[in-house]
Amino acid sequence: MSDITARLERLPFSRFHFKLLVMGGLGFTFEAMDAAIVAFILPVIRVQWELTSFQTGLLASSTYIGFLIGALFAGMLGDRFGRRVVMMWALTIFCSMSLANAFVTDWHTFFLFRSLAGIGMGAEGAIIAPFLAEFVSNRYRGSFTGALAGFFSFGFVLAALIGYFLVPLSDNAWRFALALTAVPVITLLWWRKSLFESPRWLISRGRHEEAEKVVSYIEAQVVRSGVELPPVEQTHVKAIPVNNNGMLKTLKLLWTGPLARTTAMIWCLWLSITFCSYAFFTWIPGLLVQQGMTISKSFSFSILIYLAQIPGYYSAAWFNEKIGRKATIVSYLFLACAAALLLAFATGNNVIVMASILLSFAMNGVNAGQYAYTPEVFPTEVRATGMGAASAFGRIGAIASPMLVGWLYPIFGFGGVFAMTTGMLLMGALAVLLFGVRTQGRTLEDINEQTPEPPVSSDMTLKTDRR
Repeated sequence: MSDITARLERLPFSRFHFKLLVMGGLGFTFEAMDAAIVAFILPVIRVQWELTSFQTGLLASSTYIGFLIGALFAGMLGDRFGRRVVMMWALTIFCSMSLANAFVTDWHTFFLFRSLAGIGMGAEGAIIAPFLAEFVSNRYRGSFTGALAGFFSFGFVLAALIGYFLVPLSDNAWRFALALTAVPVITLLWWRKSLFESPRWLISRGRHEEAEKVVSYIEAQVVRSGVELPPVEQTHVKAIPVNNNGMLKTLKLLWTGPLARTTAMIWCLWLSITFCSYAFFTWIPGLLVQQGMTISKSFSFSILIYLAQIPGYYSAAWFNEKIGRKATIVSYLFLACAAALLLAFATGNNVIVMASILLSFAMNGVNAGQYAYTPEVFPTEVRATGMGAASAFGRIGAIASPMLVGWLYPIFGFGGVFAMTTGMLLMGALAVLLFGVRTQGRTLEDINEQTPEPPVSSDMTLKTDRR
């Protein structure tokens, strides 16, 4: 293990890490709030603009079309040019396009701006977890990244509250709702200017001196807080390659050697949970209305359903360290399967709401495990690309599922929609159960010891201490 990574591993959880958690988490909160508010806007603009069921589903998918593009390119750009710069540009695009969307007057322009805002949101969502995971020790990385993903739940709850209290006030209140989700991002942009680049990424690009300065600054902050740092532990780990590859070569590496199996497993997981999550959370207010509820009653139940995300995320963040990321993901996926199956056969509104709350809890528990697990199973040299590509592949499900629900519901009804959901969740559970690797209590370098090294464009490597 290099001196830099060994020093990162010895760091206790400190004020510096808490600041990282809040900075990254707020980005997830605003992303989720902006994505989720569409579920409360669609029933209103569907009537105003006289949209068909398919057009409504297309608008619901517009954000996720952008997500796919943003996530894929953010990962490749993050491995090539750095995590921090990509994250800042992602927030800027997300904020400006979302604000512009509040002023459109037709569904075609709405679709365009939602897609552009989605590029920023997808890039933010794909880059922040691998970026921040590289700062923290294996002793609390699972809980840290799970808690980071948990900030998504606050965004969904805030969106539900805005949808319930603001959107029904007038025909144009949905415009104020969109603006309200975009404006806070400006403050977050200003705050994130103080973030450092990832030391692990700097090492992978041969910028050892810059990495040294970052780690020394973090250590100085910890020492000033009154914590005495333990001695640096050195272990025998392969030399860290300097990755000078282009973006396409880095992407190709995901399907090279043993890493191909990991990539296939992670892609199945992301497709499964993203397909089901966005089908469910985008359509549930509208589906409740279709079941005979008023819009007001549907929105109030949606708040309860969205609130269930919070204990889902944070219970899974706790289990990430107690039983491991793999076991957490599989357990919550099987629980989600049970809830979706119950919804497929539910008849009364009370059963539908309770099963929906359980499904919300379970699927977001999967998300907490997934956001901790995915950055861990890819080497530093391709970590952002691995996360971004998986997120992008998952967005195919997010794009297809709202449109598919819009098409399937008139034919197969409520039960058919959730029978499909059960099948998709089961696919993800089996992929991780059969092909996932254990990451609990292991350093990022140890997890990836058996993965192939990326071919380098020169014979440069960083020498590590071997004691």
